[in-house]
Amino acid sequence: MALSEFAPGLIEVVIGTAVCFAFYHVYWQLTVGASRGALIKERGCKPLNANKEYSSFPNNILGIKGLLENLDKARNHQLLDHNRSRFQKLGNTFRIKIMTDDLIMTCEPKNIQTILALSFDHWALGPKRRRTFDPLFGAGIFTTDGAAWKHSREMLRPNFSRSQVGNLTSFEVHVSRLIDQIPKDGSIVDLQDLFFKLTIDSATDFLFGESTNSLIESANESENARFAESFNRSQELIAHCSRSGKWAQTYHLNSRPFTSDCKFCHDFVDKFVRKGLARRRQLDLDKAADSKDDARYIFLDELVKQTDDPIQIRSELLNILLAGRDTTASLLSDVWFILARRPDIWTKLREEVDALGGEKPMFQSLKDMKYLRWMLNETLRLYPIVASNSRIATRDTVLPLGGGPDHKSPLFIPAGQVVQWSLWAMHRRTDLFSPDAEEFRPERWEHLKPGWEYLPFNGGPRICLGQQFALTEASYTIVRLMQAFSAVEARDDRPWMEWLTLTCAIHNGTLVGLTPK
Repeated sequence: MALSEFAPGLIEVVIGTAVCFAFYHVYWQLTVGASRGALIKERGCKPLNANKEYSSFPNNILGIKGLLENLDKARNHQLLDHNRSRFQKLGNTFRIKIMTDDLIMTCEPKNIQTILALSFDHWALGPKRRRTFDPLFGAGIFTTDGAAWKHSREMLRPNFSRSQVGNLTSFEVHVSRLIDQIPKDGSIVDLQDLFFKLTIDSATDFLFGESTNSLIESANESENARFAESFNRSQELIAHCSRSGKWAQTYHLNSRPFTSDCKFCHDFVDKFVRKGLARRRQLDLDKAADSKDDARYIFLDELVKQTDDPIQIRSELLNILLAGRDTTASLLSDVWFILARRPDIWTKLREEVDALGGEKPMFQSLKDMKYLRWMLNETLRLYPIVASNSRIATRDTVLPLGGGPDHKSPLFIPAGQVVQWSLWAMHRRTDLFSPDAEEFRPERWEHLKPGWEYLPFNGGPRICLGQQFALTEASYTIVRLMQAFSAVEARDDRPWMEWLTLTCAIHNGTLVGLTPK
């Protein structure tokens, strides 16, 4: 059959498609377009300035330039500073394409406040978070939105009551074991490695009712160590996927090493799940007997009362382990990295610790130690544990800043747009924290009362429930170590370098030598 015989039919298809597209375009303009235009006019929105380097052809074809830069800087442990240099060059709000991802980046406190609080219902974690986190963490407080997230948060909240956080007796057991593991001859020790063991021991004790006891030499030490390694590797890959396009995500998330690490982590936590489910009958009996309300709250026990689904229980536990282990360990590692290099800060902190007269600190005495609090605040400012975060708009909405040539006008954000913010960049802004913002100076906190420009524990409805727990645990550990050791010195002349997983730790660890009292 001649090709010409197909022509009439082909022309009809082309014309029909064009007509359908035209009708859809008119419909879209009359509905979505009109609604967006009205919102833009009402709020006085102006467009985001286009930057030729990262959001236009041919400089960043298919987002490859942005992707390759990110991968190179991440590989060399310089991604956080590289992103900060982008803000310094392009402004506090700009657009960048990373392969198929179109991102708006910001370090404006008002924008972040709008996303996390003022327009909280306009934003969600989004499908990318769920897609990359799900293989390891499943559905839990850090991976869900809406009713599922609210349910997880309410189950977790009793863990962090004043009575639970202020009870330091059980934590002292783990800190004593930490002190025992530190060489007393001044030889090199990586405190970061020990801090990660400390926090997984205390987190499992606090949340599961029993500890992994990784600071104790035992037959299970290798299994605990392997869990830590698998947990770290899988988080690193998830973080890598968050900086890559969908194709790379599909490849890495289905790779054999990643699936193997996830399986080991699941099997490790499943041991606790089985024990918790086995206790369920006794918990039901205790409830029927109207047990005292002041009994110790154990998160796992509350979970098994509400569900017997082992996958759901495991997912919630892994989510909490991420917060309970990684954040406090990273904070402690940064503090001691600094103390080993700043004898002036060590001396001032020593005065506060010595004022306790050798007595173990109590919850209230820790809160009264002003210089210690300033030290922790300054550490979290310059070395935020979660250095960046993001949300996706679930509806057309507006950010207060970023539009127009001066970036000071409201900015329209269409539904489906991802906005990422950088605490690393925001916490170093000289217009927010004075010209010496890059200097580590705890004394600035004597009068500094920041708002949304300082967010080490997030903000709004999703603010970290464990903030006081983390600060209390870190404070207690610092004081007890200073009571046990008279001096600390750095055994590594390399500068601080980032180790990015889902949180931020130190690539080269915290290598020090300590002198016992």
